[in-house]
Amino acid sequence: MAAGQAVVVITRNIDLSVGSVLGISAFTVASMMSDNPGLPMIVALLVGLAVGALAGLLNGVLVRYGRVPALVVTLGTMYIFRGLIYSWAGGDQVNADELPGHFLQFANDSILGIPWLVLIALVVVGGVSLMMRNYRVGRELYAMGSSPGAAELAGIKVARNMLAAFIISGALAGLAGVLFASRFGTIDASAGNGYELNVVAAVVVGGVAVSGGSGTVWGAGLGALLLTVIGSALTVLDINQFWQQAIVGALIVLAICADRIVAVRIARSLRKRDSHV
Repeated sequence: MAAGQAVVVITRNIDLSVGSVLGISAFTVASMMSDNPGLPMIVALLVGLAVGALAGLLNGVLVRYGRVPALVVTLGTMYIFRGLIYSWAGGDQVNADELPGHFLQFANDSILGIPWLVLIALVVVGGVSLMMRNYRVGRELYAMGSSPGAAELAGIKVARNMLAAFIISGALAGLAGVLFASRFGTIDASAGNGYELNVVAAVVVGGVAVSGGSGTVWGAGLGALLLTVIGSALTVLDINQFWQQAIVGALIVLAICADRIVAVRIARSLRKRDSHV
């Protein structure tokens, strides 16, 4: 989810609906697999990707063509998607004993000694990073984040790229929902609740500027890994979970402050250079 969020943040937007998208994807796939235990894992993964992509497309359309800030749109869709899950679930949950064994086993399986979950994470982060660094669409997304107006004047298809960014974010959140369901087995309407804070924190701590136009997907991935390690360490140290949330929030504030300080210093150095010229 951090990889997809990084793409959106680089375009100077944000997607707060990723936790709810994970939840609706997890519940959709879990319900489907419990009703059709013979379905292969690849079908579950494709359905999760499709559910997330549709949610991302909705966000992108509302942001681009509704001319509404992404913060407002995705905050609204976050509650809409979560409300849909609660309405659909009706207080019920999908239990692990209702899911097929191959679906639950997937989270524990490995290939060449590498767990599937780790391998998928590496492929996703590496693939999105490659797209952002080596392909034209990635450079255009960076240009949009640096200066949306200039990007439009330069002939960049801003609408298409913005939709693509939100679709990528939604699709990866949907994929995360499938992996979440496979990993934990028991899924209810609260799945993924509050994950958006951790995802945004991972992106910001990983060096992606909230002002857009800079940062890397690998940095966002490392930020997610760092927060996971911190969370595990705090749990081992028996730190109250409310303090854990406070620490995540503090990391976001510190990262934003550090980014702002660096930006101000760069601007000052550029002004000094121009004055000398």
